[in-house]
Amino acid sequence: MCAASARAGDRERYARVFAACDEDSKGYLSREDFKVAVVMLFGYKPSKVEVDSVMASLQQKNSGVLLEEFLKLMTTKKSAQLYHSEIRQIFTAFDMQCRGFLTLEDFKKAFDAVTPKLPKRIIIEAFREVDQDSDGHVSFKEFESAMNYGQDEVSPLHFA
Repeated sequence: MCAASARAGDRERYARVFAACDEDSKGYLSREDFKVAVVMLFGYKPSKVEVDSVMASLQQKNSGVLLEEFLKLMTTKKSAQLYHSEIRQIFTAFDMQCRGFLTLEDFKKAFDAVTPKLPKRIIIEAFREVDQDSDGHVSFKEFESAMNYGQDEVSPLHFA
């Protein structure tokens, strides 16, 4: 399936969920409606902070999330989830021993496979930078933090 078809299918699904959650056909989703929609689409209830962030980012001409805003929010959320999944896959590929953490040796093997001419000192420096608690292991959380370095993590569209 091509990406455009997948996006069109997602948009249709998001629109159906929007309609189902807009119980009184008011043309927008209230805070509670929005929470239910996120549960229906992504399987978790967004926190108060997440919902506050989304509501604060909206054009305050109305009392909630309009359809177009909802479509944009859900498309962004799905992209963020896909990116998170890709980070998990990369971490898993690096974690050749399936220990749930990476060692300096794991880093060396991974970098040797990808960039064999990269100086070893750069690999060691990268490992030390990512190993935030200096325990000699890089957890998934540390790895994810390094992969997200420079991303706009205060965006109202960045759900947990």
